[in-house]
Amino acid sequence: MLKPQRSSAVILGAQWGDEGKGKIVDVLSERFDVVARYAGGHNAGHTVIIEGKKFVLQLIPCGVLRPDCIGVIGNGVVLDPAAFLGEVKKLREAGLPVDQRLFVSDRAQVILPYHRMIELAAETAPGRTPIGTTRRGIGPAYEDKIHRNGLRVVDLLNSSLLRTHIQNACHEKNTIAHALFGTEPLDPRAMYDEYARLAEQVAPFVTDTATLLNEAIEAGKKVMFEGAQGALLDIDHGTYPFVTSSSSTAGGAVTGTGVGPTRIGTVIGVTKAYVTRVGEGPFPTEIHNDTGDLIRARGQEYGAVTGRPRRCGWLDLPLLRYSNQINGTEWLVVTKMDVMDACAEIPVCTSYEVDGHTTDRIPADIRGFRSIKPVYTTLKGWNESTEGITEYDRLPAAAREYLSFIERESHARIGMISTGPDRTQTILLPDFEAALQA
Repeated sequence: MLKPQRSSAVILGAQWGDEGKGKIVDVLSERFDVVARYAGGHNAGHTVIIEGKKFVLQLIPCGVLRPDCIGVIGNGVVLDPAAFLGEVKKLREAGLPVDQRLFVSDRAQVILPYHRMIELAAETAPGRTPIGTTRRGIGPAYEDKIHRNGLRVVDLLNSSLLRTHIQNACHEKNTIAHALFGTEPLDPRAMYDEYARLAEQVAPFVTDTATLLNEAIEAGKKVMFEGAQGALLDIDHGTYPFVTSSSSTAGGAVTGTGVGPTRIGTVIGVTKAYVTRVGEGPFPTEIHNDTGDLIRARGQEYGAVTGRPRRCGWLDLPLLRYSNQINGTEWLVVTKMDVMDACAEIPVCTSYEVDGHTTDRIPADIRGFRSIKPVYTTLKGWNESTEGITEYDRLPAAAREYLSFIERESHARIGMISTGPDRTQTILLPDFEAALQA
């Protein structure tokens, strides 16, 4: 009988993404042999700073920045071949080897130019409510997957099948895009020529990654499953319809890699000391004054992929508890602790008031979110620098109390705290470290 592997872990964003997963995956990947990405596409920017040098990865798992770590792009990801190869090129130019250390699932879906055409046209069409997508074709690629009409990586490598697929798809998509949005048609011949060339360059990375991952676990290796976006952008459990098109919760690690749930030992949720959101959608604790601007400036809250300014708000504990519940989160990582250094007081949302009643239940619909009035508990700030602190006991007393409050109220243990963007600016708590080594 297979037993849970405590050494295998899912790491994901606890809210709407941008929680700093990139740095955390990079720091923790030193303790793992394999890092596998299980959802999303190149709409997920993970920023890692190593000794002052900045790396922004969108498709490739952050684990490849460690020389002894293998990176895997799982079947739950939608792959833009050009974007993937662009990242590979940048890593090679930075002196980071990827050959035989980076693998792509043969079952992952492929993003093609008509996916971008459809998404751009839909987002900008008159009368339509924009979702706030990155317009990179992610949603339409997942639509084709669910319609059973997508192109998988294994099919990309079959030139005859690729030609036929592009011809048929362009005929359909050009017709739809022109009829609905007046879009000019794409040339299937030019598209085939481009993607046939890309396929040759992608081919050396392609393998059956489900087998690779399961064999690694059977051999006693440690595997980290890296999420994209955040739990509240999950297609089922997020703030629908302002969500992504994939399963960004911990359950997505199972369907997105082909590794069974009994082989995953723990779930690690990443939350900022506050909350941010990019794009449209409900945000109960959003700050609409100068304090929000201050947090945005101190936290450099601009999208790694789009450069869009992020909306900033106070920590929302009902949302965090909900996230921990649906993911089975055991451990929390709190990032950007140093951003709060300038706050004399820090309000934390502990419950909601809806129609005169107090609750911490998360509504399923947007109308329910619009009726929320956050109920805050205000904690003292610490008004001194925490930047670069690497020992928990050296944090100011008020900062430790803030963390203890989050831990008590969120129903998950805090195992790690980030006090700056560099991988060295991190506090790793002993119980968490011991759990990762078990």
